[in-house]
Amino acid sequence: MDDLEAIGRNIARLRTKKKLSQEDLCGTADIDRSYLSEIENGHKNFSITVLLKIARALEVAPEDILKI
Repeated sequence: MDDLEAIGRNIARLRTKKKLSQEDLCGTADIDRSYLSEIENGHKNFSITVLLKIARALEVAPEDILKI
């Protein structure tokens, strides 16, 4: 598994732990649902800005998402 896949799985795991759908997370983080899907599947590289939006929406520290 590469780094993007590991990070994507972390996001998906944290999201489901909080019982959020992709749609819910995207609404809070103000990102597109298909973009989040690509991130969670490890197919899309993303910016620090997007990382911070996702972390805030999940109420976690960015480093929790980046743990590989």
